[in-house]
Amino acid sequence: MDRKQIINDPEIGNKAEAYEAFDDIPTNPRLERTIGDVINARYGRRDLLKGMLGVSATTALFGTSALIAPTEAAAGSHGAGRYNFEELTWGNDETHHIAEGYDADILLRWGDPITADAPEFDVMNQTAEAQLKQFGYNNDYVGFTPLNAEGTRGLLCVNHEYTNEEVMFPGLGRQDKAGFEGMTKELIDIEMAAHGGTVVEIAKGADGKWAVVRDGKMNRRITPLNTEMTIDGPAAGHDRMKTNADPSGISVIGTLNNCAGGMTPWGTYLMAEENFHGYFWTDVVDGDGKPDISDQPEAKNMKRYGVPGRWYAWGKFYDRFNIDKEPNEPNRFGWVVEVDPLNPGAKPVKHTALGRFRHEGAETTVSSSGKLVVYMGDDNRFDYQYKYVSSGVVSDDAAANSKLLSDGTLYVARFDEDGSIEWLPLVHGTGPLTAENGFASQADVLIDTRLAADALGATPMDRPEDAQPRGDGTAYIMLTNNSKRTEDQVNAANPRAKSNFGHIIEVKEEGGDHAATRGTWSILVQCGDPELTEVGAQWNPETSANGWFGSPDNCAFDADGRLWVSTDQGSKWGKTGKSDGLYGVETEGDLRGTSKLFFRCPVGGELCGPYFTDNGETLFLAVQHPGTDGTKALKGFERASTFEDPATRWPDFDPKMPPRPSVVVVTKKGGGKIAV
Repeated sequence: MDRKQIINDPEIGNKAEAYEAFDDIPTNPRLERTIGDVINARYGRRDLLKGMLGVSATTALFGTSALIAPTEAAAGSHGAGRYNFEELTWGNDETHHIAEGYDADILLRWGDPITADAPEFDVMNQTAEAQLKQFGYNNDYVGFTPLNAEGTRGLLCVNHEYTNEEVMFPGLGRQDKAGFEGMTKELIDIEMAAHGGTVVEIAKGADGKWAVVRDGKMNRRITPLNTEMTIDGPAAGHDRMKTNADPSGISVIGTLNNCAGGMTPWGTYLMAEENFHGYFWTDVVDGDGKPDISDQPEAKNMKRYGVPGRWYAWGKFYDRFNIDKEPNEPNRFGWVVEVDPLNPGAKPVKHTALGRFRHEGAETTVSSSGKLVVYMGDDNRFDYQYKYVSSGVVSDDAAANSKLLSDGTLYVARFDEDGSIEWLPLVHGTGPLTAENGFASQADVLIDTRLAADALGATPMDRPEDAQPRGDGTAYIMLTNNSKRTEDQVNAANPRAKSNFGHIIEVKEEGGDHAATRGTWSILVQCGDPELTEVGAQWNPETSANGWFGSPDNCAFDADGRLWVSTDQGSKWGKTGKSDGLYGVETEGDLRGTSKLFFRCPVGGELCGPYFTDNGETLFLAVQHPGTDGTKALKGFERASTFEDPATRWPDFDPKMPPRPSVVVVTKKGGGKIAV
């Protein structure tokens, strides 16, 4: 479908579902050897597609225990596994659910005041001025940096990805379908103020409950409306980064569509800019209403990145979001932003050395040689997996450490059929990355990261989202789904055509060193219902009917090195009947490839985060866009949500309040580590 068809599709009930459909449109023209082709060459196409593994492939995925009867496997060396909780039952309804023995308390909701002088939330009389002092919308990444040795006080760092005007504003309805006729500058300013990020102090009370410290001196919002940022790295000051408002090319207002992120070893907060293309506007359209960029000086770049998406009407009121007036402004988005949560006076920094693409996350680790390594996925169908390795080493000097994000090498992954992975350097002058091929400098390589990765022959992936490194040189890559992959585009690392449910890849870097340029890869699980042969799902046989999931998105390790995975099925949850949730996934031993359901969202919500405190006793989760995605599939509701008529009013269940994206804090009743 094209843009016009998506907007007018009667099955698409809200803007979030339209975004999801837009993401089904790949911008990568280079699809001759995708990850699906690689996986099929490695494991055997017929068995993987049919979900009927032969002995060799079964043992490659799950080890020899997968060939043992379930009762014998369960009695193996890991017993009931490393996740000690009673598994939750799957389903979908108006509220959230947590495994027995745990509390899941609402910590922060959209509109909650986060500063001492912030007004109380008035949903019927919203203003940008108030929103700039209140918790933003659609909370995605959650990070935490402690303020005391006990870890009972700290700064919560939260991304706000996007806004849903149809459930956010009274009487407005869905605006992309209405040509944005109801959008005023005042409403757009509120939208802009609700994007970005929040830094807020929280504290654990004597009762074991966490609460916001409203008078915290470091509490603040970071938004695309008014937060000035610095651009650094090889692309800073380049002509393609200059605008009328910023002839220097080193200063930009704000960040947007901040999806996942990361916390650095020195305590700063990384905000990843994902679907930035959707915020840009043009008044030039063809006869079908599609944006016409044929006369744009950045046309090749814009086409590869999907600019302008025209998901919002910001460009009608702000020249910087209108490419007819500021064609270089899109080049100033799609980066990783570093924020010092401890220093409200420090400008956030966009680090161009980490490349420009639709960053899902930016998870960091320190290599065995002391270098900073950042794993990043480009969340679009048929795009790539990246990592960045610093030139210098991590030290005790925080100021020097931040410079590590300005000087290093960006790599893109090639997955080979023999199970090896090669990290290809995105360095000007390397291979095809020359002026003759359109890359006149390192700045061009980084501004056009996708085009440079195309030229190097990286492996197109099934929407690489979060990637979580572990200290032993292992990393786990979440590949959410790719319904557009055809039978001719499958490969070893992306094994299924019409992959509606995604899979997880395990990477082991050579020598256990995250800075290595080679390693090996294998599939941890292929998601979906293992009972349906046509789905081709692969789980350890010990996974229950409650434990399998679809569309892995964010992930985290807890204090004991166990992997937790959250899901984002979008409107497609109706195909599984399961709401999005959080699962503990075994990565080792006899139960490798087994999953257990721990938490599930209210209908229409996506689970983000997750983030564990260092002692493993607190888990922060973010539920965004509750009551929106796929509500036509909810039995008894079966229609699109609006402000006045939502599928749920979670978490307040107040008839005067719409659903509110919220951060949830999970603790064990009586205290102690989670799932231990």
